[in-house]
Amino acid sequence: MAGEIKISLDFEKPVLELERKINEMKEYALSTGVDLGDDILRLEKKADQLRQEIYSNMTRWQRVQLARHQDRPYTLDYIERICSYFEELHGDRCFADDKAIVGGLAIIDDISCVIIGHQKGGDTKSNLYRNFGMANPEGYRKARRLMQLAVRYNKPIVSFLDTPGAFPGIGAEERGQAEAIARNLFEMARYPVPIIIIVIGEGASGGALGIGVGDKILMMENAWYSVISPEGCAAILWKDAAKANEAAEAMKVVAEDLLELKIIDKIIPEPKGGAHRNPDESAENVKSEIVSNLKELMQLPVDKLLEMRIEKFSKMGSWVE
Repeated sequence: MAGEIKISLDFEKPVLELERKINEMKEYALSTGVDLGDDILRLEKKADQLRQEIYSNMTRWQRVQLARHQDRPYTLDYIERICSYFEELHGDRCFADDKAIVGGLAIIDDISCVIIGHQKGGDTKSNLYRNFGMANPEGYRKARRLMQLAVRYNKPIVSFLDTPGAFPGIGAEERGQAEAIARNLFEMARYPVPIIIIVIGEGASGGALGIGVGDKILMMENAWYSVISPEGCAAILWKDAAKANEAAEAMKVVAEDLLELKIIDKIIPEPKGGAHRNPDESAENVKSEIVSNLKELMQLPVDKLLEMRIEKFSKMGSWVE
């Protein structure tokens, strides 16, 4: 349901408190018959101004916090809203079914495709079940298996990125975490089908990049994408994770920065205050971009598609020979 917020961040508390007051006044007016229309209208105008002031001037660190909001829609939330059909497939056929990555066969409008993505949980229990969206090697191998299925039947691939990173446990390393991610990078660079990447929340490190090589990289307005989290960067550079605010500013992790650096191709707008404020509107924006980009890419010959993909990633970054 649009607008229902369970948790608030420090910087957005003033506007949420004002919204609660407006709702209380509406309920009181409805139950008592007292006309509070003028007062409610005045407060609604004040709330609109406050939203514009707060959400139009967020720092990079505040956007990182918004990207981590517990009420923010995750991969399965988007799939539910944008797909007319979805059949989830499980397992990597080697070790296990990693719950931190989901995927399967889908239809978006009239386009048949394969969708994969990181999946977090909305509460403690589901986060433990999903391992907080941190995939093990079997998650990346499951994703690769599904992408190979897409290639076999000539279906485009849509990948949702939202992870604080690949799981760093000993077991994951023993089972080949680095190899699983590296193999995906190699394979995704040459799959002869269109690939759309969408950063919907956190895009951290190789954990995100492991399913993040594609022809078009789109990014939600309040997501972040970087080789390391601001806390991790601060801990390394300043030996103090509390300086994450400074790190986020220096690292340029938000959508506007990455569009300017030509890491991503387009920013997908969110409702004022974040995707969790109106998941339906957010999903409609995502769906529109997926459909339009897939229709464009599906017209390209395979050799041109692969040439453009390789060229896209080859141009990223600066270097001197």
